[in-house]
Amino acid sequence: MANTVKSVITCDLDGKIETFNEGAHQIFGYTEEEAIGKLRVSAFSPGEVVLGHVGTWLKTAVEEGRFEGETVFVRKDGTRFPARIRITPTFREGKQIGYCGVTVPLEDAALERAAPEIGFGTKVFKWLVVTRAPFLSATAVGVLTGAAAVFALTGGLPWGLFGLTLLGTMLLHLFANTANDYFDWKSGTDQANTDYIVPFTGGSRSIELGLITPPGLLRLSIAFLVASVAVGALLIVLQPAAAAGIATVGLIGAAIAFFYTAPPLRLAARKGLGEVVLGLAFGPLLTLGTATVLTGELSWVYALYGLVPGLLTTAILWINEFPDIEGDRATGKLNLVATLGWESARAGYVVLLGAAAATVVGLVVAGLAPIWALAALLATPIAVKAGRILYSTRAPAALRPACAATIQLQFVAGMLFAIGVALTPLI
Repeated sequence: MANTVKSVITCDLDGKIETFNEGAHQIFGYTEEEAIGKLRVSAFSPGEVVLGHVGTWLKTAVEEGRFEGETVFVRKDGTRFPARIRITPTFREGKQIGYCGVTVPLEDAALERAAPEIGFGTKVFKWLVVTRAPFLSATAVGVLTGAAAVFALTGGLPWGLFGLTLLGTMLLHLFANTANDYFDWKSGTDQANTDYIVPFTGGSRSIELGLITPPGLLRLSIAFLVASVAVGALLIVLQPAAAAGIATVGLIGAAIAFFYTAPPLRLAARKGLGEVVLGLAFGPLLTLGTATVLTGELSWVYALYGLVPGLLTTAILWINEFPDIEGDRATGKLNLVATLGWESARAGYVVLLGAAAATVVGLVVAGLAPIWALAALLATPIAVKAGRILYSTRAPAALRPACAATIQLQFVAGMLFAIGVALTPLI
């Protein structure tokens, strides 16, 4: 290939390809039909380069007007080649709308010389992306709520058992994340979803980025499951009186985690069943399981405290389903948002947040939570912000702040609720 062949690609601010010239077709191997509106420019770079360097390159392009350098790209057939890249921001009516990348292959350059250095921090970041570890905060809130209820009702907390419970549930959550990504890829859901918002919707995209292979992701998910089972077995040894309760809650949680996207159940595609089981898993089931380990008894009253984190976590799933709606529908993943459509689903999101607030008040009125638990309502402005954004647009990319605000809401409101519950024996 002569080095006069030049790829010129433009994309929006999220990297979705808008124009793709003949040189790009010759160099990367994709057709216009395959690329425009369907691929993101990250598809042309090794995943670790995307994580470790592309963000800096784009920032330089915006601040200095352009970025130029050498890197390694990936063709459609998976082969890599060295090239020189120039990135410039694109504007419309004075407002930045995306980027333009010009690529020229370097025929005589060594692949190793052109490849950007991948630092240790990027390698760590890679596994955070593959596992979606930052979303473990949802599990942490549920476990802490259960522990707070135990502390409030018994006046004590076995810290060793608490630590093991937190570890085991987080391993189970990591199993869910990786298994769900694997089956979403196998079903074609990820490939059909072109409107996803990194890092909130559309899964980790780790297979798409080449960070891990599908078999590798499956093996990783199995490893997390085995590790969580091992922790569960240790908890049963330490709390033999509650062995049946711990095993039952653990098995239900593992089944939900696996069959959320795995066939034949594929709960996420069952017109609302996925939202229900996820809310139960991250709410009542999590607080009930935590309390069973910490107290040695299976007492259903602890499940009531899980209604608050369960509803708030369901709100995260709900808001994240909006950008993915077209891809989900195209592959039969008929979750409740895809089933209801934008207008009705918007109202459903508000109902979820209202139900969470009403539950906090209800638990206080019923005498199951102290008045201090009402501190959770201090997070209401975050909920209002997310709702306003959701009702102001139907553009998937514009929902990024709403997705972020809903995660913040779940953590802030959930933690304030847990702290308020835990204060009972201290005041």
